[in-house]
Amino acid sequence: MLLSADRSALLVVDIQERLAPAIPARDRVVRNTRTLLRAAVELGVPVLATEHYPKGIGHTVPEVAELLPAGCVVEKIAFAAGEESGFVERLDALGRDQIVIAGMEAHVCVMQTALSLHGRSGRSAFFVADAAASRDPVNAELAAVRLRAGGVGVVSTEMVVFEWLHHGNTPAFRTLLELIR
Repeated sequence: MLLSADRSALLVVDIQERLAPAIPARDRVVRNTRTLLRAAVELGVPVLATEHYPKGIGHTVPEVAELLPAGCVVEKIAFAAGEESGFVERLDALGRDQIVIAGMEAHVCVMQTALSLHGRSGRSAFFVADAAASRDPVNAELAAVRLRAGGVGVVSTEMVVFEWLHHGNTPAFRTLLELIR
């Protein structure tokens, strides 16, 4: 199944101030998440973000937070956002059935969120492997394996952007191509 900008929502999971420094691939995750956020804005893809226990872990890192739409952040305590009170209602209100997920940590909150949302209410979840990471890279690799086995699509940032674009003959293509280069 190809992704469609008209059917997708982007979910940024827990890229937070006190967690990010412990992630060896932090810079890659932030860079690719920023690319996804810019593409989402350009193509009208709605965005939600989560912050896991921000009182203890802090808020979304500034480089990502500056690109988040106002009011899109949902605080959570459950590792799986799909199990958090109020989150699913926010997601339902977007009316999108393809959920593209980036964030930290890949093997905990990202994976549990993807699995909790995939198949629920006819939704398909997509794990953006190069926009997600864990403190230990082995855990991120295992998360991708488990997600794939669970039916979740495992994709890259470029896959998402080019599938959302669908065509190379639009003004959005020229704008977004600069992000990929």
